[in-house]
Amino acid sequence: MSRSLFRILGIIGGNAIFAFGLVAFSMPNGFLVGGATGIARSIQFFFHLDISVTVACINVIMFFLGLWVLGKRFALTTIISTLLFPVLLNRLLAIETLGNLTDDRLLAAVFGGALVGLGLGIVMRLGGSTGGMDIPPLIMHKKFRIPVAVTMYCLDVFILLSQMLFSDTEEILYGIVSVLLTSFVVNQVLIFGGGDVQVLIISREYERINEIIQKDLDRGSTYVPIQTGFQKLDQKAILCVLPNREMSHLNQYVQQIDPKAFIIINGVREVRGRGFTLDKHLA
Repeated sequence: MSRSLFRILGIIGGNAIFAFGLVAFSMPNGFLVGGATGIARSIQFFFHLDISVTVACINVIMFFLGLWVLGKRFALTTIISTLLFPVLLNRLLAIETLGNLTDDRLLAAVFGGALVGLGLGIVMRLGGSTGGMDIPPLIMHKKFRIPVAVTMYCLDVFILLSQMLFSDTEEILYGIVSVLLTSFVVNQVLIFGGGDVQVLIISREYERINEIIQKDLDRGSTYVPIQTGFQKLDQKAILCVLPNREMSHLNQYVQQIDPKAFIIINGVREVRGRGFTLDKHLA
């Protein structure tokens, strides 16, 4: 129950940050924006329709399309953003002072891109969806096996190009900076706190080291058959994944058993399975 509440509050907070970044920095300066907001901005210019109303219509249409094609489980992760984001956008647009926080367009591009990326990243990290134009790429992937990134990039290019028809050169250039920064921040938020490391240990004392990993650190491990390059000896390497904070303990154990052990350490973005996303004591 507490996890679900935390997730819902996080998705609400992510949408609020997303809407604030758009209203306070990107939209007042006419920067290019992607997604449903970018489409709504073009529609506002050509047909004079309110942005928040257009975003709400797009989100509702995409929600029912996702419900029909992707199923109820997916729909539950998008319904919060589908209903909440247009409301937040409308409320923030009504606050005139938000559009006058800075006259420096470079600062607006940096802070707008960073806040939009932070908001989107939080929602995505919590397993939610911002709805809108996130849904067509998922549908294309399910129906035609087209990679999500390919469809998403194609849609973003089309949406950005449509706004170039009524944007001046500076708005286009600053908008590109803002969009690139948004992508960067989203990626950093998604991998933030990924403090797990993958360790490959090569040692003649692999059995003793493996026992330490299993018993003292209470971590899983895998034997990898190898052959040493110089002496051509057949033996086993140990592969394991553990939190970064436990790496110093493992290193101490290995050095005590075999000071000549060869250790390769790599950071990992995500680990799924028993001991990480599943209870390690499951049968």
